[in-house]
Amino acid sequence: MSGALSHLKVLDLSRVLAGPLAGQILADLGAEVIKVERPGVGDDTRAWGPPFLPDGTGAATSESAYFATANRNKKSVAIDLAHPEGQALVRALAAECDVVIENFKVDGLRQYGLDYDTLNAINPRLVYCSVTGFGQDGPYAARAGYDFLMQGLGGLMSVTGRGAGQEGAGPMKVGVALTDVMTGLYAVIGVLAALAARERSGSGQQIDLALLDVQVAGLANQALNYLSTGKAPQRMGNAHPSIVPYQDFATADGYMIIAVGNDGQFGRLCQALDHPEWAADERYRSNAARVAHRDALIGLLHRETVRQPTAHWVALLERAGVPCGPINDLHQVFDDPQVKARGMRLEMAHPVAGKVALVANPIRLSATPVEYRHAPPLLGQHTADVLQHMLGIDAARCAALAAAGVVQVTPAG
Repeated sequence: MSGALSHLKVLDLSRVLAGPLAGQILADLGAEVIKVERPGVGDDTRAWGPPFLPDGTGAATSESAYFATANRNKKSVAIDLAHPEGQALVRALAAECDVVIENFKVDGLRQYGLDYDTLNAINPRLVYCSVTGFGQDGPYAARAGYDFLMQGLGGLMSVTGRGAGQEGAGPMKVGVALTDVMTGLYAVIGVLAALAARERSGSGQQIDLALLDVQVAGLANQALNYLSTGKAPQRMGNAHPSIVPYQDFATADGYMIIAVGNDGQFGRLCQALDHPEWAADERYRSNAARVAHRDALIGLLHRETVRQPTAHWVALLERAGVPCGPINDLHQVFDDPQVKARGMRLEMAHPVAGKVALVANPIRLSATPVEYRHAPPLLGQHTADVLQHMLGIDAARCAALAAAGVVQVTPAG
């Protein structure tokens, strides 16, 4: 059976990470995704290296690993939006599509006649997803937005990093562009919701998605802790504000995580550490008591965990039914037997690199599984093909458009 979204066509006008990630997820689920890029330049992330993909000899190609992160299964069409003929081509493509994803500044596409109002008049069934830093309205709407800025402005960095008084204390960003990633996921949810609504109404709509809104929503329990008490949560390193013990612990050869979620697990932890008396102590018997006496308990646990290596504790605590695990680097992650068993590393044939290693889509559908059809494309790799099969533009006309600088056509091999 074909992919779950194989009946859909998506026009991806976005760049960098949030919008492209949304397009890649839709593409993995079967949608035909046409990525429109600027001739000669392409998506900003094509230049974000090193690292660049290695070729068969190990030498670096001109294709960045960052671009490959979020552009699998797409067709690259290089069209100059500054050229009137280029704008007309994109409008014609939008007329044939179900979804447009864009992350230009507010009203940035209006000058090209590619804004929601213009395209909605051409294709009333179009779902138009606009991803911006701050949304379509509000005092910051005209500002550019980047993930790092949103992690700071949206409160994530206020609860990330070591606490006051600890060595290395201070705000810290998350090690990946988490706000962008969450925004890409929310964009897919919004697109699917709008498509479901279209099934009933027959009409598309615009989705207004802001990085800042997503970051605030992503604060989850930390936001509710503040809204419930009026007290802003503080940085606690790897500790949890509401659960103890739920953090990292030093071992004889590194670090591990112990994540005790209830009193029963805490009792089993104490038994495994040969200190059953801790579970009966009034200071530690309940989670609320453990939170109140956090420092004392963590000190007791730490004195035990440093006595043995990580592997010893992980094996022992797993047998005891206590959630725990190592803190892996990326080599260890992709060498982990569970990660291997789930096929989270995949390889695809690539026209320049020979083959490229990618991270698999984590969605497992039993009847309409994710498909891996195209490696991240070269800039303009599919220009001629898309213009021919979607707009009926023949090879001679495409060559003329390329000669005039309206489009870029790149051979795949």
